[in-house]
Amino acid sequence: MQRCRTASALAGLCGLVVLSLLLGISVGPVHIPLSTVLKVLWSQIASALTHRHTQCVSSVYYEIVVGIREPRTLAALVGGAALAVAGLMLQVLFRNPIVGPYVLGISSSAMLFVGIAILLGYTFGLGNLGPYTIVLASFIGSLVASLLILVAASLVPSIVTLLVLGLMIGYFCSAVTNIMIVFAQQRRVHEFILWTFGSFSSYMWSQVIVTYAACVPLLIASFAMYRQLNALLMGESYARTMGVNTRLARVAIVGLSSALTAVITSFAGPVAFIGMAVPLMARALLKTSNNAVLIPAVALLGASVTCLCDVAARVAFMGVEMPISTVTSLFGAPLLAYMLVRRRVRL
Repeated sequence: MQRCRTASALAGLCGLVVLSLLLGISVGPVHIPLSTVLKVLWSQIASALTHRHTQCVSSVYYEIVVGIREPRTLAALVGGAALAVAGLMLQVLFRNPIVGPYVLGISSSAMLFVGIAILLGYTFGLGNLGPYTIVLASFIGSLVASLLILVAASLVPSIVTLLVLGLMIGYFCSAVTNIMIVFAQQRRVHEFILWTFGSFSSYMWSQVIVTYAACVPLLIASFAMYRQLNALLMGESYARTMGVNTRLARVAIVGLSSALTAVITSFAGPVAFIGMAVPLMARALLKTSNNAVLIPAVALLGASVTCLCDVAARVAFMGVEMPISTVTSLFGAPLLAYMLVRRRVRL
């Protein structure tokens, strides 16, 4: 019975991903009929198989779908999956349902380095790096925080200490960032604030390829950790009796979740609440703590929710596109509060 329920839920989530993909390409300031979207997708598949370019719809529609909507939608799908899986692993590691992928200071460190690039960029001669300046700065910041947390994970004996260290990194980076904001020009502050809201709108095909090339192997490696994650649900002492090298598992979990978060933050900026709320939604939907089931479910649900939030950010606010973190926070904060207070969600 449980297997049938699980299979049905996963099949439904796969269907939701496909629906989210089609909506993400179809819906926007310029509405593209679903039949046109399907024609464009079919023509792309046919072109890939026959190595001959075919264009069966208006050139305007084709350019919007292929050049703008597809990379943005595909980025939102993999970004949501990555952040949701990272959040799930950290919630299991810390045995805390309100831990998210940015709790280890990765977001704050990325913001600090992006602040250096935007607020002080020309002071340090960073203004000539082109469109990848912010991406490079964010990646370096995320990488620095990830390496610090990885070193701490291999040294400190307690996961509570590791959590506190992550929070301290975040507070320190936020303090330095605020100092730069105070002394920066207003135009640069505006540009920096827009980045902190998070968005998939600026994704290009080259960035999509890099993101998938990085995230897909990391997601597969995360799924391979499900046995260790299941053992850690009962605590580190129990996991050791099951033959799990808890220190190595801790480093692997922190490394994978940090890498997934770093890749998405580098290109899209911080995206709030996906990593925190989606794992809770998946547990409530599937009514299981088995990570062999939860990891694919969380990836599918995270992809769908993030893509649908991206669609809502385009069209739900009277023609003004909102940052995706605004929509995910409006959706995630009430849901998380309801699930924690009314349903008493546990790991």
